[in-house]
Amino acid sequence: MNVNAQQNTETISVTAKKKRNPAAARFFSNRLLVRGAILILLSILIAVFAPLISPFGSLQIDPANRLAPPSGTHWFGTDNFGRDVFSRTMYGVRISLMIGAAVTIIATVLGLIVGLLSSYYKILDYILMRICDGLFAFPSILLAIAIMSALGPKTSNVIIALSLVFIPSIARIVRSTALVVKEKTFIEALKAQGASSLRIICFHMAPNVLSPLIVQVTYVFAVTILTEASLSFLGAGIPAPTPSLGNMLYDGKLAIYNAWWMTVFPGVFIILIVLGLNLFGDGLRDWLNPKNVMLKKKKRRKKR
Repeated sequence: MNVNAQQNTETISVTAKKKRNPAAARFFSNRLLVRGAILILLSILIAVFAPLISPFGSLQIDPANRLAPPSGTHWFGTDNFGRDVFSRTMYGVRISLMIGAAVTIIATVLGLIVGLLSSYYKILDYILMRICDGLFAFPSILLAIAIMSALGPKTSNVIIALSLVFIPSIARIVRSTALVVKEKTFIEALKAQGASSLRIICFHMAPNVLSPLIVQVTYVFAVTILTEASLSFLGAGIPAPTPSLGNMLYDGKLAIYNAWWMTVFPGVFIILIVLGLNLFGDGLRDWLNPKNVMLKKKKRRKKR
């Protein structure tokens, strides 16, 4: 009896592992998703533990060691005020990720609302989409510069400007997906049953547009970091002396021939963060695509 009981427990544990494994196996078999997740996780860890990692304060000035090259004391060298570039880069990653996350959340929520309302109500569709078309008429960086010139250089204003820039693109994607969902038979059935418009939009249409929206969110996050860096590089973004990766590039361009490290190291971190987000987004698109799941299952059956 004991032997049979042990065999039963072993078979149960094996079947339980088989049930748990497919999602994890799909995740770890997706190289783009794994590599992107690693880069994003490293960026988040740097942002969270920036005060512990940084050997100096981000605003600590040392005029005697200004424009010092990379060394054992200053790993990334110093800038034109003698501030440690490594410490400022760690804090810059934190600021850039904070702005990217804030803009992504605001733009996603407002874009989702605008897209759903415009897809459900024809009157609102005409008004809201014409506003989005007007915003689309300007390149994103020029529109952000125009908004920043009206609001003034401030971190909160950068978040507002970039959110206004990316709301139309998210609203367009949500609207196009929601229009397809609106024509489904279950939506017509809900209307026939007397379900309210708010209930249909929030509980039945919104969940069906999340899959393409999640992939778009990673793209918006990456482009937000690049646009913020461009704004700061042009002097219209995060005001000094707050360390962001963009205004560090702005400071570095003034001494690029004498202190290459002021631009190279912040630029490398921008590349790594954006690369991680793009890899994660591409991998997430493949991971969420049901067609890819079915193809992988067919391949496994053929191998067996």
